[in-house]
Formats: sequence, structure tokens, C-alpha cells
Amino acid sequence: MSDAEAAPAPASDDGRLRELIGRMTLEEKVGQLFVLHVYGHSADAPDAADADANLKELGVRNAVELVAKYRPGGIIYFGWAHNTRTPHQIAALSNGIQAAALAHDPRIPLLLSVDQEHGAVARIGAPATLLPGAMALGASGSRSDAREAARIAGTELRALGVRQNYAPLADVNVNPANPVIGVRSFGAAPDAVAALLTAQVKGYERDAEVAATAKHFPGHGDTRTDSHTALPYIHHTREQWQELDAPPFRAAVAAGIDSVMTAHIVVPALDPAEDPATLSRPIVTGILREELGYDGVVVTDSLGMQGVRTKYGDDRVPVLALKAGVDQLLNPPKPEIAWTGVLRAVQDGELTEERLDASLLRILRLKRKRGLFDDPYAYGQRRVDRVVGTRAHLAAADRIAERTTTLLRNEGPLLPLSPTTHGDVLVVGADPSSPSGTTGPPTAVLGAELTRLGFTATVLSTGTAPKEAKVTEAVAAARGRNVVVVTTYNLAGGDAQGALVSALVATGVPVVTLAVRNPYDVAFLPEGVAASLASYGWTDVEVRAAARVLAGRAGPRGRLPVAVPRADDPERVLYPVGYGLSYETSQGLAAE
Repeated sequence: MSDAEAAPAPASDDGRLRELIGRMTLEEKVGQLFVLHVYGHSADAPDAADADANLKELGVRNAVELVAKYRPGGIIYFGWAHNTRTPHQIAALSNGIQAAALAHDPRIPLLLSVDQEHGAVARIGAPATLLPGAMALGASGSRSDAREAARIAGTELRALGVRQNYAPLADVNVNPANPVIGVRSFGAAPDAVAALLTAQVKGYERDAEVAATAKHFPGHGDTRTDSHTALPYIHHTREQWQELDAPPFRAAVAAGIDSVMTAHIVVPALDPAEDPATLSRPIVTGILREELGYDGVVVTDSLGMQGVRTKYGDDRVPVLALKAGVDQLLNPPKPEIAWTGVLRAVQDGELTEERLDASLLRILRLKRKRGLFDDPYAYGQRRVDRVVGTRAHLAAADRIAERTTTLLRNEGPLLPLSPTTHGDVLVVGADPSSPSGTTGPPTAVLGAELTRLGFTATVLSTGTAPKEAKVTEAVAAARGRNVVVVTTYNLAGGDAQGALVSALVATGVPVVTLAVRNPYDVAFLPEGVAASLASYGWTDVEVRAAARVLAGRAGPRGRLPVAVPRADDPERVLYPVGYGLSYETSQGLAAE
């Protein structure tokens, strides 16, 4: 599809959608507003444990029964719900769910969705292609790479029957202590985030023909609280919001993005009532709809998150979200309570049926735009194999990842390593669990890639909180080596990972650190670390790229997309946005 804006649908097409809405019962209209989860790898034959979980949480045994009971507008896939085992299984699940929906009402297909951000959040794993996450792409700064990553991701999702991805993030991550966004963001510079987000919208929607979602409106980048567990407050002034948080969302609207996800955060400057943004009419309707001019689908973040449940009950949250201007109600923790709450609100006159119709029209437009009325099904197995996890896609992921690794420190310079002078390598450190359950552990992947590149690599996983005995074991293993490479994960002052690094430095063996999540780790490193890099992620594609940089098979081309503050004085910057070393110079280079 060309970069030209898609022409608006003819009025007659909207007329047909309005006729369809007019023939729905009130109960069917309410169902279409919800996007639900369901346990199981199969639409009608889940494992016994998943059937039991469905009965306990949803009052049904499987997806077929869920569709019959609630008539939802969509279903979201999760790894923890066992929806995403293999590409063939996902495609079969999608087709089974669509067949069940169309058997009840052949007029309206489901919109299947997933959180497939890549990097730190990936529900679908290998053998599907796994790509660098947002902050890694921010370190590259390449719009073409960002678009290509989205095209690959979207193309594979479409093959599996998924037409809506809850990505990319529009959040500008300016708070190093942010516990929930971090490397999921493209970075801390609003214009750079806006540019990369726009590129990904093109990759998803124009190239792959899958709906993208800008999240989390009005901006979740400056908080120390995780909205999954509490209700965060962001104390930006209206002027600060306009300058810092708004530009990526404005860019998303200008790019014609299909959907925008709300945040469960309070921004008093935007709504003095201090309601979560998801439930705030001044924010959703006043700012997103009216000020930014957005008339696409607005979807809530998961209604099971504590941030949106703190102030109101599960029966009231979906009603208030609709009154705020939301269209899709995502993943309520108790679907029957949520569904009944909306139904009663209409019956009691709190919500009008016309208000539901407005959201239904937007949702149906999106389904029409993404081709669901013409062909709602996933590809057959052979075609899935020709699209998902192909050699071309995997090679592209490696190429993109090679342009993301950032070199922050290089004394000597020690790097790049040579098998001749530093051939005996000890790899130790943190091994965070795989986002998709199909990659890692990072130390093993790093060791294997270094071995492939001609080094003799010994691997010792020490974890994110190594005990004294493990530190002692690592120190013993380091003696006599040419170099030690340590993976760090969310390093903090005085923690056990820092003690491990200090003990390894004390051996006199050169120590290199690789921050596999936040680049802020470098500020907490002890004196004596010879070199430090950031990969912004710990999936295989990002770790392999870092290994090639260590070995000099690729240059460190990434530049910091966020500022790294000093550990002893967070108000002062240790490394600014755009900083990064190359192997040609020991000086920081400006971002290209």
C-alpha cells in the first residue's frame, strides 16, 4: 500500500454499517464493545486446567462458549492464557474463534488482538520473528528500521489471524525510575519518539494492513508507579504536557492511526477531578477527540489493572469509560459484572443506546478497514510457514539489531575483543526470564554467539540477586580468564549485582558489562569496569547483536535515546541523549 493517506470510506459504506447496528439487539451491542481474554490453545478443546480456569473466571469452558455467552467484539491473546504456543496453533485458534463467532452471527467477525510490542513485551515467541524493542530502535534512530520492524511484525500477526496490535508506545520515558514503561518507549525526546512512532504506524497499517495502537494516552512516561498495581499520578503542567507528552500522540493522529489506548493514570492538570484518564471525559473527549481531532477507536488499557479499579467498582468502570468517550473495553477482570453494568446503565438511562452506536460504528469501521468483513480468517499452515519466522525476516531482525547496541564506556580501549588476545571469556550475570518464553537465557545466548565467533566462552548464570556463594563461584571462575562479560538487569546502588561486578573487578581481569534492560545501569557501576554497553533488551536477537559488537563484527552504532543521570546526583546528567562511542574514537558522538 502506498504512503498516500487512505481515502475515507464512502458514505454508503457507513450506511451499511449503520443498518447492521440498527439490527442488533441491545445485548449484542453491549457485547461488541468488549475485548475479552480466554484460556486455552484451542477454541473448543482447551487443556483441562484451562477449561477449569475459564469456568472459574468467565463462567464458560472454552472460547466457543465465551463467544456464545458474551458476543464480544474482540478477543485478546496472552501467553499466560496459553493462547500462543506455536504459529500453526495460533492460526487454528484464530480460525476456530472466528468460525464460532460467525456461526452465531454471520454478519460480524471478531477483531483478534495482542500485545506484541517486541523487546520486553512479546506474547508470541519463536519460531515467529522476534525484533528489537522500542528503545533499541530509538538507539538506532532509523525510521526505515522502525518501519521495517513493524512491517515484519504486522505481516506475521496478520498471517495468524491477529488484525490489531497494541503497539507502538507513544510514551516519552523521561523518568529513569519508571517501573512499567522504560525500554518499551522509543526514548526521552518527544520529536524522536513521534518520528519513530509514525514510521511504525506506516509499517503496521500501510505495509502489513494490521491496526496499530498508540499508547498510553495522555502519556505514561513520567511516573514511578506501575498502573498494574496502583494508580499513578503525573504532575506535569498543561504546558509541560503539550511540550513533552502530546507530540507523539499528535503524530499518531496525523498518521491516521487506527486505535489509541488510554492510560490508568491521573494528570490533575488535565482533569482536576483526578479520575484515571481512562475514565476522564475531559481527557478522552475533551483532549483526544476534540483538541487532537481523533475520531478512530479508543481502547482502554486492561480493566483488570489496579490503576483503574482503585476508585470505582468493576461494574462502574466500563460505564464511566464509555461516558468518557472510550469505544473498546479491554479485558475486564469479571466480564459478567462488566457486561451487566453496561447493560443496566443503558436500561436505566445513564447511557443512551445512541452513545453505544457511536462506538460501534467506529469499531465496525476498523473491522471493515482491516478486511475482516471480506476475509476474517488466518492463513493455512503452508502459507503461515511462508510468512512467519522466515529466513528473510530473521535476517532483517539481526540487521536491525546490529544498529542498536550502544557503547558507553571503553577504557584502553579494550573493545573490540579479539579471539587472539582475549579468547578465553567468562560470561556471567543476570538471566531475566524470556518475555515470550521462547528465548534465552541471555548469558547462554551471549556465550554461544561468542563461541561461534571464535572465542572460548564459559557461562555461569548468577541471577539478578546473586548470593555470596554465587559471587565467590564467579570470582573463582574468573581467575586466569582474558576477560569477563557481565550481564546486568536494572542495576541499583548497593545491590547484589553491583557487589558481583565489584568482586570481579577486584580479580584484575578486565570486566565488560552489558545492560540487558535499562541503559541507566551504567551509572551504578563501580570504578574499574573497563567497558560498558547497552542492548536495551535481552531477547536473543538483541543479545546476539551485542556479542557481534563485542567481537568487532559490527560497530556500536547505537546512541542513547534517553539521558542517564548520575547515581549520586540524579539532577545531573552523566550521559546525555545522543551519547555513544564508536570504535573509531573514544569520544561521545552526537546522534545522527
